[in-house]
Order: sequence, then structure tokens, then C-alpha cells
Amino acid sequence: MQLVHEQPDFEFFLRGADGRSALVNDRSLDASFIVAPDRLLEGWPAGDVQALQVADLEPLLALEPELIVLGCGDRQAFPPQAVLAACLSRGIGLETMTNAAAARTYNVLAGEGRRVVAGFILAP
Repeated sequence: MQLVHEQPDFEFFLRGADGRSALVNDRSLDASFIVAPDRLLEGWPAGDVQALQVADLEPLLALEPELIVLGCGDRQAFPPQAVLAACLSRGIGLETMTNAAAARTYNVLAGEGRRVVAGFILAP
């Protein structure tokens, strides 16, 4: 059997994530961040998904996604209704899941060529 190492055709690939850290390409991150197939924005000030404000989404919305994947840490949690409404009113989907699931979902969607942006909340 021949094994082939497949390289993604997008710039930023998540190799893994949990509630405290993430591995983007070969770079280890330990603070909340935003990733898109062509961009990595470190130092996103989000700290708790349940305390997110619409203004916290502005850096993600500025990347003009069709879908936002929100990694909320080790446990599933949901942002306030105003945050969900802000995305829906713009026609942008918002999916919230654990960081591990968000990393896998982001990679699949980016690999399909979708305009996906993911925000990962990491515990300090």
C-alpha cells in the first residue's frame, strides 16, 4: 500500500485544538485567535463564548465569510442571542462547538473551498 502525505490547498490548517491550545500548521497557540484559509489573526480578545458581544465578531465578519465556526473551548456552550441574530441578519451561518470539533469542521470546509472563518476561544 502506498501512502501519500496530502497537503491542503489553503494556507492555514488546524492540526488540533483543545480548551487551552491549538496547533495551526506548525505553530502552537495558547491565546484566542481567528483563522481563515488565507489568514491567521492572533490575540482575539474573546474569553468566554457566553459573554461574547456583537462587537467581538467584527474581526470575523470583516473577512466576509459564508459561515463562522466558533470553537468555545472544551465544552459546548452558546453565545448570546444577539450574537446569533447579528450573523443571521447578514446571511452568515454560525456554528458553535468544542475546539476539537471546530478544528475538524474548519479543515473540512476550507478543504472544500468554502468561505469559512473560525474563531477559537482558548482559556488563559
